[in-house]
Amino acid sequence: MNVVDSSAWISFFRGERNAKKFAQPIEDIEHLVVPSITLTEVFKYMNRYLGESYALQAIAHMNQALVAPLDSMLAVDAAVLGLEFELPLADSIIYATAKKFGARVWTQDADFKDLPGVEYFP
Repeated sequence: MNVVDSSAWISFFRGERNAKKFAQPIEDIEHLVVPSITLTEVFKYMNRYLGESYALQAIAHMNQALVAPLDSMLAVDAAVLGLEFELPLADSIIYATAKKFGARVWTQDADFKDLPGVEYFP
């Protein structure tokens, strides 16, 4: 299973330098888990910089995968991991979601750089 961080989704949708590195986990919909917080971050960014139409297209693609809601147990797990690894709130939710599903995290966000189970591309 794979979890793609918001920064990686944005890189992919914008065709940035690391986009090809994230194509495989993003296109493998059957093995992709999307933390609900990622929908929020990607939609917000895309809407702000590229417009609502493009943001809606991005979210439509993301919704093809398994979307993992933030429930109370995941929220507590995210808090514990956030404290342990000094992660910002959204990153702790993304990392906890990956742990819950036994997934690898794909990212270009340096906050994840040295964590186990992470594919980091600067």
